[in-house]
Amino acid sequence: MRSTGSVRGLLVVVFLALRVALPDAHAAAPAPAVGMRGMVVAAEKHAAAAGLAMLRDGGNAIDAAVATAFALGVTEPYHSGIGGGGFLLMRLADGRVVALDARETAPAAAAPDMYLRPGVAADASRSGPLAIATPGLVAGLAEALAAHGTKPLAEVMAPAIALAEHGFPISLRHARMLEAWKAMGHAARFPETAAIQLPPAGTPIAPGWKLVQPELAKTLRAIAREGPAVFYRGRIGAAIAAEVQKRGGILGADDLAGYATKRREPLRGTYRGLEIVSFPPPSSGGIALVEMLNVLEGFELRPLGAGSSAAIHRIAESMKLAFADRAHYLGDPDFVPVPAERLVSKEYAAALRNRLLPSRLERWPWTWGRDEVAIRVDGPGLGELPLSHGGTTHLSVTDAAGNAVALTQTVNLLFGSGITVAGTGIVLNDEMDDFSVAQNSPNAFGLVDVLGRNAVAPGKRPLSSMTPTLVLEDGRVRIVAGSPGGPRIITTVLLALVNMIDFGLDPSEAIAAPRFHHQWEPDQLSVEAAIPADVLDALRERGHAVKVAERNWSSAQVIAIDPKTGWHLGASDPRSDGAALAY
Repeated sequence: MRSTGSVRGLLVVVFLALRVALPDAHAAAPAPAVGMRGMVVAAEKHAAAAGLAMLRDGGNAIDAAVATAFALGVTEPYHSGIGGGGFLLMRLADGRVVALDARETAPAAAAPDMYLRPGVAADASRSGPLAIATPGLVAGLAEALAAHGTKPLAEVMAPAIALAEHGFPISLRHARMLEAWKAMGHAARFPETAAIQLPPAGTPIAPGWKLVQPELAKTLRAIAREGPAVFYRGRIGAAIAAEVQKRGGILGADDLAGYATKRREPLRGTYRGLEIVSFPPPSSGGIALVEMLNVLEGFELRPLGAGSSAAIHRIAESMKLAFADRAHYLGDPDFVPVPAERLVSKEYAAALRNRLLPSRLERWPWTWGRDEVAIRVDGPGLGELPLSHGGTTHLSVTDAAGNAVALTQTVNLLFGSGITVAGTGIVLNDEMDDFSVAQNSPNAFGLVDVLGRNAVAPGKRPLSSMTPTLVLEDGRVRIVAGSPGGPRIITTVLLALVNMIDFGLDPSEAIAAPRFHHQWEPDQLSVEAAIPADVLDALRERGHAVKVAERNWSSAQVIAIDPKTGWHLGASDPRSDGAALAY
């Protein structure tokens, strides 16, 4: 293991963005944005600009994050919005770290077998009224701002309101999302959403088309003026409940009125002398991330070389182990016991590390004292995940005072449930599919729940893969990271951290590097096409079932702060059309 001193030396190289003797595979990555006082990085440029405006006007990172989050709900309505939820991880200037859980909750009328009953559509957990959980994002953003921001709600929401009211030209990626959603048949099924989100008949879906959302602007203006109460206990909440129940759903006014965020104890670990702070359950991301890093800490990865078959093998096997534990042990800690302390312990990681071999581990060599359970290998979660299944976004923000925010927000799949609440412009989530609809049956992302800990229950939060993460050195922020991507969020964040800490890549290079992913079930190593053929052949020789993805995945948004100069280095994933805006 490297000493703490050598880690600091490496970080100086990383954060100064020295591009000396870097692997050729990363030479094409653009230089990161550099700021002296702060940084806003988000998956969409108009939303990032909303956050930057807050910093320039004297606001802090929390003000900027909330402004960006509301704006993302306007500019990426297929990924997130006020009809969804999220996780906020905040490091405050006084050194405290706050984990604010704004995850959606199952309605009071929900039941474990609700999707297995006769007459219930096979996709009822993924689209339509039964897919909708109680939204939490508005409550979370308002609470974060009131507790830790400096500006009034109306001021930080003003950019989002303007974007909704006056519109903005959609990007190429936005156009592709609309095409994918339409191709899946959802536009025909949800014409009220299509009428807002798609160009009128005869107008092609193309970059530059101006998306205007006047009803959403009106809704946002009401929240800005009256606060979250109008959303949860006022006329907006009443409209949401009426829309859902009119369509045969179970979300009611009492569910909205009873919604509450939760402040969780941040999930903490260490890696090569640095402190890793991530989100605890009901996120699976923090535990899985720390577990994987603990396993990898016992190996010297740097000599193997970034992108080598040996490095990929070690990292992929750690992914497999962590996702096996995700499938068995994780759920909402308010409903089921979660052995978090054990799973993130160094002792447990050492035991797992001792099981790793030069070749791929077989599917069932490890049972850790439990009975082997048959996993269904049919179902919609297997195979290549279509573009239309994406529905999450991430933002990272830092300021000069030492505040930092990693915020991941979502409506789950593309345009969530597909339902827009009449007269409000609100696209409602389909987070109920993040529960295990049936034990051992894969969800839309191929994730399974072996022991039933993620079963549906009234008021319960579904297990999530969102992984907003901070890396600290001596209590000071060094890295802020996160990504969308379903279960690939977790491995995307892992690779970003390993690429920076172990391989010395700067933030831009770290997230531009080709990705790979293993989630235990299905037992396959998914890789991006940019990984060289000889590396893939070597992985196959080690026994990996390699599947080259048809498209790249995730959209990491990363900030690194150099400990010597204090420079803020920001990078937005080149796989999307986001922006890193320096202050």
